[in-house]
Amino acid sequence: MSRPASLTHWGAFTATMADGDIAAVTAAEGDADPSPLLGNLPGSLRHRSRVAAPAVRRGWLRAGPGPSDRRGDDEFVAVSWDELEEILATELRRVVDTHGNEAVFGGSYGWSSAGRFHHAQSQVHRFLNLLGGYTFSRHSYSLGATGVIMPRVVGTHDDLFKRSTSWEVIVEHTDLLVCFGGIALKNTAINHGGTTAHPARDALRKFRARGGRIVSFSPLRDDVDGDCDWHALIPGTDVAVMLGLAYVLATENLADREFLATYCTGYDRFERYLLGHDDGVPKSPQWASTISGLPADDLTELARRMAGQRTIVTVSWSLQRIRHGEQAPWMGLTLAAMLGQIGLPGGGFGHGYGSMNEPGLPPLRSELPRLPQGINPVQSFIPVAAISDLLLRPGEQFDYNGRRLRFPEIKLVYWAGGNPFHHHQNIPRLRRALSRVDTIVVHDPYWTAMAKHADIVVPSTTAFEREDYSGSRNDPVLMAMPRLAEPFARSRDDYSTFAALAHRLGFGEQFTEGRTARQWLAHLYDKWAAALDFAVPTFDEFWQQGRLRLATEDGLTLLADYRADPAAHRLGTPSGRIEIFSADIDGFGYDDCAGHPKWFEPSEWLKSPRATQFPLHLLANQPASRLHGQLDGGAVSQASKIQGREPIRMHPSDAAARGLSDGDIVRVFNDRGACLAGLVVDDRLRPSVVQLATGAWFDPADPSDPDAMCVHGNPNVLTDDSGTSKLAHGCTGAHVLVQVEKFTGELPPVRAHEPPVIRRRE
Repeated sequence: MSRPASLTHWGAFTATMADGDIAAVTAAEGDADPSPLLGNLPGSLRHRSRVAAPAVRRGWLRAGPGPSDRRGDDEFVAVSWDELEEILATELRRVVDTHGNEAVFGGSYGWSSAGRFHHAQSQVHRFLNLLGGYTFSRHSYSLGATGVIMPRVVGTHDDLFKRSTSWEVIVEHTDLLVCFGGIALKNTAINHGGTTAHPARDALRKFRARGGRIVSFSPLRDDVDGDCDWHALIPGTDVAVMLGLAYVLATENLADREFLATYCTGYDRFERYLLGHDDGVPKSPQWASTISGLPADDLTELARRMAGQRTIVTVSWSLQRIRHGEQAPWMGLTLAAMLGQIGLPGGGFGHGYGSMNEPGLPPLRSELPRLPQGINPVQSFIPVAAISDLLLRPGEQFDYNGRRLRFPEIKLVYWAGGNPFHHHQNIPRLRRALSRVDTIVVHDPYWTAMAKHADIVVPSTTAFEREDYSGSRNDPVLMAMPRLAEPFARSRDDYSTFAALAHRLGFGEQFTEGRTARQWLAHLYDKWAAALDFAVPTFDEFWQQGRLRLATEDGLTLLADYRADPAAHRLGTPSGRIEIFSADIDGFGYDDCAGHPKWFEPSEWLKSPRATQFPLHLLANQPASRLHGQLDGGAVSQASKIQGREPIRMHPSDAAARGLSDGDIVRVFNDRGACLAGLVVDDRLRPSVVQLATGAWFDPADPSDPDAMCVHGNPNVLTDDSGTSKLAHGCTGAHVLVQVEKFTGELPPVRAHEPPVIRRRE
């Protein structure tokens, strides 16, 4: 048995290898709070859900490219690598020559590898750019609304995470953490480039020990681990609560008007709305109370505390995954600006603490090696959460961020390293959308739902079956990732696949530049090292040592440089200041996003007309047992299931009203779809709220029926496929109204992790 070290999105580890698989893992030494998700790794390299060989859907192989409603319910035919390369190269050439590069959609949204070189998204984008370009997507499901609104308000969105106020500053200086959406430590297990330490839990322990207090506004008590002041508001009403707090600051002379005049623009326009001068509705704590279900006196008292103490207002990423999701981060920043503590140690604003293991961590002083992707000559794009619209509405126009765009007609979807059946809303609609195109190509190590809906399936290696290195912009270690095992069956790394395709299509030399994968690793490292202003080991020395510690910028306070000198550190907004009122957004004339933060009723919340039919508000948050849907077949993820189904939490009063008991299998449904789940009765959530995490692999009872019930517990069969607003079109899949009843029929088997039927080539 060998014990090599490697890196995942959720931590560094040492592996015990046996029989070509990971037998056991040990967290890296020095990690104060290693993630339990490491327990999903053993057995993952030879799991039954692995894609063993190149495969083509039987119907596509017989009839050729074209729309089909058999995707997801068809057999596959195993082919040789040579056949697959020829089939795929021919189809790519046909689509490009006949319909143009705009007809190729390079989706490729996912977290398949923490590696810097074998990063699926980078590989497929480099390949498609050299092919002549492709229709692409912007932003992310996690931050679709934030990625558009915050650059207009504060000139950036990346710096809100990359250069956030550090945990060490919070521990030393903050008195009050007011958290909208909590600080869920389960989410701090992960970072998109890999992570070697998890300091959040220890930082909060030290913060409390010094006397700091956490105030959590969330329907879920465990959105904050440990002691806090919990305000169990009605889901989706955070903006109303923030407005109620802001009203107290404005009317009790607690707002810092000097800060607002010096560092912000448009506060006067916002205050007219806040005080009700234009619409006759003061946004008082009493007004907020009727919307949120929280006592008005509690909000008034808290606003006074916030003004009298060093306070950080934080907004989780989950709050912008709802209709009008742009408003929560914008209003959170506005509330922090009214307190006047932005840029002061321990005060100000935060976005995403408890959403990923990045906010609160110091950034690197240098960039990291990266694979150049080239330039995409195609200008056509969509917001990332508009995939179904793209495929169902070709030629139609839509509004986005002040522009009028058009959905191109897509003939081929090329997907590598992701599973939209985890991320995307309204799976029945997505399945219908996927049936419209000529060809779907998927690279994946596993038979996910997306792979089962493909026409051409390319078996990829996992991160542990190839050589790479990785690191994150807020983690101080660049870490080697040696191959732990030989590639499973006939799988191979995406670079080899794209290199072979590129040679068949006539641009092989441009894609590979004459390098093997190992030579690329050395080349990228050497190029990176040459641009640094400090010495690092040679590539061979680094590879032998296994890790390289890099310098970080410690002790950061968000926007401290701007506060110290607003002229020298002008923000990237039109005014150069924080835009509480945006003339640009106001000029767009959108009816669902005004020129200043504003309360809009969500389309799905407990006071909407839909709630009479579907009276439970389901929160589809991130799971504690895996990263998104990755390694759902792993031991930690499987241990969380109830009779093989994803668990759904429900308050005891709601369970009693439905005659339900802990451990029951229940049917969760609305007018869009239904799924089965295992019931957990839990008083750590507000009544009329249920929680069902995302990430259970989609498993339809009848694969031929787009509206079939998911027997495994994927909440995206229930969610609405509408964007946050005309401004951003961000994902709204975190909130949905449902009903729950006991499932009394014969319990169907879970086949989510079983491969489809695969035949030999005839």
